[in-house]
Amino acid sequence: MATLLYRLGRVAFRWRWFVTLLWVAVLGAVGFAAAKAPAAPDDGFTMPGIESQRAFDLLEQRFPGTTADGASARIVFVAPNGEKVTATENKAAIEKLVTAAADGAQVASAVDPFAAKAVSKDASTAYSTVTFKVKADDLTGAAKTHLERAIDTARDAGLTVEVGGDALATQPAAGGSAEAIGIAIAAVVLLITFGSLAAAGLPLLTAILGVGISMSAVLALGSAFGLSETTGTLATMLGLACGIDYALFVVSRYREERQKGHAPREAAGLAAGTAGSAVVFAGLTVVIALAGLSVVGIPMLTKMGLAAAGAVLLSVLISLTLVPALLGFWPDAVLSRRERKKGMRRANGENGGSRWARIVVRRPIPVLLLGVVGLGAMALPALDLQLGMPGDEAKSTSTTERRAYDDLAQGFGPGFNGPLTIVVDAKKADDAKSAVATVSKEIAATDGVVSVSPARFNSAGDTAVFSATPATSPTDEKTKQLVQTIRDERSDIESKASGASFEVTGTTALNIDVAQKVQDALIPYLALVVGLAIVLLLLVFRSLLVPLKAALGFLLSVLAALGAVVAVFQQGHGASLLGVDQTGPIMSLMPIFLVGIVFGLAMDYEVFLVSRMREAYVHGDGPGEAIVSGFRHSARVVVAAALIMMAVFSGFIGAGASMIKMIGFGLAVAVLFDAFVVRMAIVPAVLSLLGNKAWYLPSWLDRILPRMDVEGEALSRKVPAPTAGTPTAPLTPVP
Repeated sequence: MATLLYRLGRVAFRWRWFVTLLWVAVLGAVGFAAAKAPAAPDDGFTMPGIESQRAFDLLEQRFPGTTADGASARIVFVAPNGEKVTATENKAAIEKLVTAAADGAQVASAVDPFAAKAVSKDASTAYSTVTFKVKADDLTGAAKTHLERAIDTARDAGLTVEVGGDALATQPAAGGSAEAIGIAIAAVVLLITFGSLAAAGLPLLTAILGVGISMSAVLALGSAFGLSETTGTLATMLGLACGIDYALFVVSRYREERQKGHAPREAAGLAAGTAGSAVVFAGLTVVIALAGLSVVGIPMLTKMGLAAAGAVLLSVLISLTLVPALLGFWPDAVLSRRERKKGMRRANGENGGSRWARIVVRRPIPVLLLGVVGLGAMALPALDLQLGMPGDEAKSTSTTERRAYDDLAQGFGPGFNGPLTIVVDAKKADDAKSAVATVSKEIAATDGVVSVSPARFNSAGDTAVFSATPATSPTDEKTKQLVQTIRDERSDIESKASGASFEVTGTTALNIDVAQKVQDALIPYLALVVGLAIVLLLLVFRSLLVPLKAALGFLLSVLAALGAVVAVFQQGHGASLLGVDQTGPIMSLMPIFLVGIVFGLAMDYEVFLVSRMREAYVHGDGPGEAIVSGFRHSARVVVAAALIMMAVFSGFIGAGASMIKMIGFGLAVAVLFDAFVVRMAIVPAVLSLLGNKAWYLPSWLDRILPRMDVEGEALSRKVPAPTAGTPTAPLTPVP
């Protein structure tokens, strides 16, 4: 492996014009294909294998056309100063709005709340639903403006009018300026780490190129594989973070080899052969974690994982080819001013990394206990984890959607915002109407159900649908228990309905089912990615205990990160500091996202840091000195890589949507815990306690496993280091 990549690095350095133009041509070709490709179809969110999805599919089959996903606006009216919406003036203002809304462009219907009995018992609140013929993204500005003017007229009449639904909802940006600030912070970190503008700019340049290619590929292949810009969000985030980190490690190793006295081309080859080997295996661990998302069984999540895995593979290829090629153009510019001025540097001098490692090696037990206990304490809130899909209730009170949600809850009860949809299949019943009436009566009598709506039959008269309003809010645990109770009593209810069967669906039931499916998939997913990664790390480090230690350290960091997310977004500790207006359940996909992404990144740091320890150990250092040597060469770069990751992920904390804040915060703190507590403290402490046993591998297994030579042992024989004190090669480009 190391020898092959060494040759690749030398070739890329030598043929730098060809390699660079090739990557530019790839970007141009993929970008052209993306510009010409048709837009990807919006397949929506589907979840095969759960009851709420089966019920929704049955609705589409038996009620063709009625489940069209056109945009909608739920307009909520609240009478002023204790008045009633049924008062003459208020009623006239509401009816005027409904009439005006119905005349708008692209409007399918506008419901009169008085005719539909959509008025609260105390007559303080009413609501009207305006549905459109097209999706929210396809609404014209004129259609939105027409509705907004009608709403403003009602407000001028003295009514409080708020709007829910997706028709007029503003979509918060994923990161916006905060994400740009994250990239700027990454640039500053790179500049401080390298002391050179060229060295700081090169990883940013190659990472942005990789993101451009991967996102263009997503758009180009969107119509064929159902990919969209949303699918590419994860690819963008990881492509940027991994692209910077991988290039950072190669450039750092190149500078190190130059310090030893190697000529530029030789240094580029050695950097590709050593750091490049670590990049390959680190990238493979990320790919395993992302591709493993397919085991969850959510099509959207599978597409996001595969697209992100492709972006990471692209980052690996760019770091192995384009980075050495660009080094060929500016072989000396990536060196710091001090290195260019003196021409040599003591390669094995003490630095902050080696001094920290010696402290840990001298006192491994206190460091280990402090790290484990600290992360364990941070993980405790995760025991209170509640999964769900936050809706309008999680938005800021400054949004009209949140105020509409609160007004409906106050006027009609907390469960009104999350009704359960009951789909009754009476095809085999002798008397369909009687069977549906029986199901409706039994569900209405269930504890926790406030009311049920009249059943609506399809044209064939063999299927009916009605709503059951819970007494509690959509995200309340009691609502989840109610759904489970109705399903547990299904056999008894169906026996009384003589031939009819029913299923529970609706947004609330769907969110509950998704949370349960994700929770059930978490352990198999963990077993898959951890198992495959242990095998991969076994090949890299040729050790039994190092891969196990890596996996256990990851579990500590991811549980601590999940605990921090629960503490902030569910329990509310420090939520106001992040701009979180409303606490609630943790997004159902968050644990899977956290496990998948953080596992890959954690293994990145493991491979980069421990591979240098392994390299020193193989080359003759004792166990303790190998740890110090690994930290001397890698600690600063690993710290810089972690800070860059945190900066990129923290950019998403500035997003307007609570869910995106949650993802950004969770990933940022996970990198913080894993890089600075697990990899920089727990890992050296454990390796110090294990001593030579850390690198033990049974002889029979040693014979079976293929030799990857990540530490570059073959290269050290083929390309010996220059004699100590030898000046570096001339500071001029080498052809």
